[in-house]
Amino acid sequence: MLNIRKYSLGPVQTNCYIVSNKEKDCLIFDPGEEAGRIIGEVRKNGLRPLAVLLTHTHFDHIGAVDAIREKYNIPLYVHVKEVDWLADPLKNGSGKYAELPNYIVGKPDEAHVIRKEGELAIGEFKIDVVHTPGHSPGSISFIFKEDGFAIVGDTLFEQSIGRTDLIGGSMEVLLKSIHEKLLSLPEDTIIYPGHGEYTTPAAEMNSNPFLNGF
Repeated sequence: MLNIRKYSLGPVQTNCYIVSNKEKDCLIFDPGEEAGRIIGEVRKNGLRPLAVLLTHTHFDHIGAVDAIREKYNIPLYVHVKEVDWLADPLKNGSGKYAELPNYIVGKPDEAHVIRKEGELAIGEFKIDVVHTPGHSPGSISFIFKEDGFAIVGDTLFEQSIGRTDLIGGSMEVLLKSIHEKLLSLPEDTIIYPGHGEYTTPAAEMNSNPFLNGF
């Protein structure tokens, strides 16, 4: 049984997830801001980080990446279509806002660039990686089949969906990703989104207004 800790961080309250096992190894998903808080939680819970994984590379999901991976000397996993977004403020969105600094994050090692769907093994963790574009071209979802949950970034929310008016966004592509990759999961799968509260495929199929009529 895995433990999932959620932390809503930064100016737009982006969800960072720390997933740990009984051996206290952990994975850190979407550390968007507040590196000190994340590090403090890792220390408080006696965890050993193995990797940082990104659902996508918009600025609110990447702000603490370098501090975390440098602190623990761990790799970064990101989809190949957004590797160059890490150091491009126009693509990662930080360049759009005068009140924000330009977010520039170091690239991952080639060995940790995600190029295709399939199982990803990190330590004892086994994750199914699926490509779920639409919010952004390199959006991916991390599915923990045995434990019945998925970390989906800004693809699907409780009673909503990801925005598609940013670079590389597409409503048609997003809806296709949601229906083919997420709503096809077992209906009681816990969907952990990039903002807000968790949901399930059953709940969204029944009442999400953005999915009606697709």
